[in-house]
Amino acid sequence: MAAFWAAWSFLTIIPLPGGRGQRADDLARSLPFFPLVGLVIAIFMAALAGIFRHFLPPMLAAVLLTLCLLAVSGGFHLDGLADSADGLFSARPKERMLEIMRDSHIGVMGVIAIVMVLLLKVAALTALDDRRFVLAAFLMPLCGRCLMVVNMAVLPYIRKQGAASLFYPDHHKLRLPALWALLLLYAASWYGGGPRALVSMLVSLLAVALWAWFCRARIGGATGDTLGAGCELAETVMALGL
Repeated sequence: MAAFWAAWSFLTIIPLPGGRGQRADDLARSLPFFPLVGLVIAIFMAALAGIFRHFLPPMLAAVLLTLCLLAVSGGFHLDGLADSADGLFSARPKERMLEIMRDSHIGVMGVIAIVMVLLLKVAALTALDDRRFVLAAFLMPLCGRCLMVVNMAVLPYIRKQGAASLFYPDHHKLRLPALWALLLLYAASWYGGGPRALVSMLVSLLAVALWAWFCRARIGGATGDTLGAGCELAETVMALGL
């Protein structure tokens, strides 16, 4: 269970039972549990979505759900999106891009990326009927965490240090966790939402694949920021597809 709790503490800000913390050896073994953490978050978000949609107008429910999705990770992935946008769209040499992404200050492209993603999520969720709203609340966080594992499996990690480096002791060992993540996401999409949800999942997978290709072309692989950005991209495309 230590590896699961390590994945939980890495992907969420929800306190751990007994005050457990992150240990490097547990984090190194935690990648297969990313989809399970996503599943727990998905169930929790679906329950909240049902409550929000029952008592609140559609737009307010969509805004609150988007804020909850953001809050559960402490904005960790959205911060990665902003840093990735600032760096990868800066038209600078590779090393300078990586320096920009490491900088804690946010630039214009980062602000634009955050605003666009949040607006698209709220707009997409507002347009859904009650059943698909709850389905989106379930599939969005699951899709984001599952496709994060896939993203890690197809790209090498290019920084010598960083939190995400703990998951790359052997790049080839990530393929089996990626397959497990895809199977879980496929089952949840098909049995939860049928053909439409499955198509949304495949489009999300395509979007993350294109993002991985772009990252490889620009900086030669992945960083923690680009992985977080891929998670946000997957969530957004899933919401738009439903």
